[in-house]
Amino acid sequence: MKYLYVSLLSLLFTQLATAQELYIFTEPASNLPAKSVNAKWSTKWQNDEMMNRTGFRHSQDIGIGLHKNWMVMVGNTFSSMYQDAMKWESARLYTKYRFLSIDDSHSHFRMAAFAEGSYSKNPLRYDHLSLMGDQSGVRGGVVLTQLWNKLAVSSTLDYMQVLNEKDRNLTTLPYQAFNYSLSAGYLLFPRTYKSYDQTNLNLYVEVLGQSALDQSKNFVDIAPALQLIFKSSSKLNVGYRMQASGNMNRMAQNSWLVSFETLFLNVLRKK
Repeated sequence: MKYLYVSLLSLLFTQLATAQELYIFTEPASNLPAKSVNAKWSTKWQNDEMMNRTGFRHSQDIGIGLHKNWMVMVGNTFSSMYQDAMKWESARLYTKYRFLSIDDSHSHFRMAAFAEGSYSKNPLRYDHLSLMGDQSGVRGGVVLTQLWNKLAVSSTLDYMQVLNEKDRNLTTLPYQAFNYSLSAGYLLFPRTYKSYDQTNLNLYVEVLGQSALDQSKNFVDIAPALQLIFKSSSKLNVGYRMQASGNMNRMAQNSWLVSFETLFLNVLRKK
């Protein structure tokens, strides 16, 4: 009972400190708690402007906190975006290492480096490069996150390259890109924490951009989102992503994202 009580307090403290940086469309510099496992299900849908139909993508991800500074995540996607029926389309591996932490009583600053690789059976069709089911490729970069009380601001900078070698020889589409983002999260409720059972409501706004490195093509998206956190362990996310500017040929300029995830604390601890 004492061990369970300590675990619950640890989880509550973790969520109180980082609730505003559990972004919907990007990752913060903070990691999953050590020895924990996170399960996430996401559904994205958008209108294919070329085919005049709505395409869906379902993602399943498992994240593992190997250490307080190191996490890995594996995932796969099923989609109807490139064909009429829902079929398996991709798998990916993501890892992140936090190499800097400056903590204060009501604020902290963190930096992390990350790398990601993906395999997708989809062909190259659009200028927009993405490893979330659309293309095979690799990317790597850094994340910087600053927390001040109820506000958290984060920025991501990374390089991406697709590996669809056969398709690249047959098209003139971009295959290298620089990605950048600026994300802000604010804790709306509760105003004051009184118990572990209180539900959090967080508001997010994220700016997501991409610039091709081998062509003069780019876009900038704006993505507002809401998040509910239940018992400091489960999260329901709803976000809408829309293009603010750009000249890339994309499957869609606007999309919806709904996801649900649950954190299991200390499941990897030695008995």
